[in-house]
Amino acid sequence: MVGNQCVDVTVSRKASGAAEQALARGWNEAIDGPRPDAWLPAAITWVLLLDHQRPNLVKPDSTSLFRSPLVIGMPREMALKLGWPEKSIGWSDLLNLASNQTGWSTYGRPDWGAFQLGKTSPNTSTSGLHALIGTYFAASGKSRDLTSGTLAEPAVRSFVRGVENAVVHYGDSVSNFLLNLQAADDEGRALSYVSAVAMEEKQIWDYNQGNPTGDPTKLGQHPLPKVPLVAIYPKEGTLAADHPYAVLSAPWVTATKRQAAQAFLRYLQRPDIQGRFQTAGFRDQRGTPGPVVNEGNGMLPNRPGAYLELPTAKVIADVQASWNGLRKRARVLVVIDRSALAGDADAKKLAQSVDAGLTLMAGDDIAGAWALPATAGGTQPYVELVPLQPLAPHRSELQTALAATHRSADRVALYQTVAAAVSKLKTSVDPSRINAVLLLSAGRSSDPADVDRFTTLADLSAVARQVPGVHVFTVAYGTNPDRQVLRLIALAGKGAYYDASDPPSLVRALAAVTSNF
Repeated sequence: MVGNQCVDVTVSRKASGAAEQALARGWNEAIDGPRPDAWLPAAITWVLLLDHQRPNLVKPDSTSLFRSPLVIGMPREMALKLGWPEKSIGWSDLLNLASNQTGWSTYGRPDWGAFQLGKTSPNTSTSGLHALIGTYFAASGKSRDLTSGTLAEPAVRSFVRGVENAVVHYGDSVSNFLLNLQAADDEGRALSYVSAVAMEEKQIWDYNQGNPTGDPTKLGQHPLPKVPLVAIYPKEGTLAADHPYAVLSAPWVTATKRQAAQAFLRYLQRPDIQGRFQTAGFRDQRGTPGPVVNEGNGMLPNRPGAYLELPTAKVIADVQASWNGLRKRARVLVVIDRSALAGDADAKKLAQSVDAGLTLMAGDDIAGAWALPATAGGTQPYVELVPLQPLAPHRSELQTALAATHRSADRVALYQTVAAAVSKLKTSVDPSRINAVLLLSAGRSSDPADVDRFTTLADLSAVARQVPGVHVFTVAYGTNPDRQVLRLIALAGKGAYYDASDPPSLVRALAAVTSNF
């Protein structure tokens, strides 16, 4: 109750970085969804960035609700080899392991292969941004006073680039990595998918409960992992996702809404609610861990040993901007299912959206494009629109080819085409790059001569778990796509699935999928 009026609180979920970008440019409800009155990003880092870009929209000292430190999640068996939990381990140790050509053979486990790191994009993900900031601190030997000048030092950049080179692929959320890890664990291959993932401590708890997405409605629906994760707290220090509560100073936030938002904040600060946060794997707003944060659950209540001092908003922005020059480069084959198009106007919109997504990639990334089905009578079930080539000098060529794509009602050999795309990348795989297939499709095969689905999925899985592997990312598109099939393809390809079947979600979905590269 606010005064004598009942107030309903509606919670909308949106990635912290995506919400920050939307607020910074001016919230567009047609694209971004309902306008928020209060914003709860995962960390004050995003509040500082927004205040830097649009002053006075939020308070930089917004109240923290609960906390979760950034950790390096690692399969328990691997962490034990490194000396966990007694030994302090940090980014420098992971860089040494990643740079060692013998990989896990150094620790007597050649079957684990090379060290492989999972990291999310610092443009959208809190763990990705905090991991990048933490890597810069580790490279500089500092725990405070990180400056833009430090970011530019050659030795610091070399350290950060070395960590980035160990990345399997990026992503917009940690849950995509954890879903793939859960699937590998189900198949008895948890130690071959990834060696470590930068994540929040709370996500260790979620994964070990068999709930990699952290969705409370799914708790108990999946068996506990055979190979659980443990939290490595970087010895150089770490940052915390402190989940601030920021009431917006925006024209649409009335005095009544502001009063209601403050009442809801008081509710969230009640001791019983703080206790519920602790039960869910968070630490309370003072950073005190609850009973589930213990070694048996893969977490250490007496860690981290030190927290880093968050740099200024200007330096945070410079850290973000530096990533495009240091991140691992990509080699991506875009495959467009023309049967999913409603018509030429739809094809034009899809081409514009794909092109907008590709602008988020670096100019020296490599990209190509196929379309399926091919014209009737073709020797292949697809047609090559543009060969794999550097993006910057050939961007207009790719734009033109995508814009010229038209709907086709011919038979779709979906599985044969996906297998051919993966084979194309694998035969000339570049170990220095993220090699990936991006499939935009309705997820239906209509060609009786198409290859078997389950054989194809098994083959995709085999290629994806090689080092270097080829990963498959899928985007559901068109009217009533077969989402389950597209999820299975992405899961087998150790990539991620996105849904763009709702037209307003197309741009967001393609921006999210591009963040993997």
